[in-house]
Amino acid sequence: MNTSFENQVAFVTGAASGLGLATARAFAEAGAAVALADFDAHSVEAAAAELTASGQQAIAIRCDVADEASVAAAVARTVEVFGRLDVAYNNAGVQAPVSETADADSDEFDRVIAVNLRGVWNSMKYELRQMREQGTGVIVNCSSTGGVVGTAGLGAYNASKHGVIGLTRSASLEYAGQGIRVNAVCPGVIETPMVTKAIEEVPEHMARIIDSIPMKRAGRPEEIASAVLWLCSAGAGFTTGQAMVVDGGFTVL
Repeated sequence: MNTSFENQVAFVTGAASGLGLATARAFAEAGAAVALADFDAHSVEAAAAELTASGQQAIAIRCDVADEASVAAAVARTVEVFGRLDVAYNNAGVQAPVSETADADSDEFDRVIAVNLRGVWNSMKYELRQMREQGTGVIVNCSSTGGVVGTAGLGAYNASKHGVIGLTRSASLEYAGQGIRVNAVCPGVIETPMVTKAIEEVPEHMARIIDSIPMKRAGRPEEIASAVLWLCSAGAGFTTGQAMVVDGGFTVL
């Protein structure tokens, strides 16, 4: 199977660390020119510099996915520099404090929905406009196992990730006949800064989750990157509207 992305352009949000950075690296190593977008300007610039120092094509863009104008500018900048947009991984996301629904903070709910759900909608909107003009393109949205099952105490997060799958399925139907595929990836517990922070804040809760994974370990960011690249590759050319779960068997139980 050919997974080369030579002469293609990739756009990755939340690209300064974790799953986003691992996926941006994987696209670059596979030959793509990559636009790394993140809210943290300093970190995303360092990430892009790492890639260019290795001889790969990359640019850094500060982008707040919750701000539609910021996303529009980021996609426009990608096309301005590289001439087109072939694949996009909408990865940017945040977690919320563990809280029962009756005790949850409304501002935290709004923040999580703004980044995790509205951010994906904002990103798809401008990616799809460019891809529609080209007549080709692939989008992968980052949902979660929290998008296919419920987790007590994570109502806002789960709501946002369920919503991502709904957006993915709707867009996949809208653009299936226009040369554009849209899928989602649903990571389980992965060794990222977000999960590390959760382990520090609620160690007993996270220990129970990891122990319940049939493989008895957290996943690696590179394992999610591999799934994203496959979904974007020609090998997945007949795959659209799917939510691919990569979770060590957690949701099988």
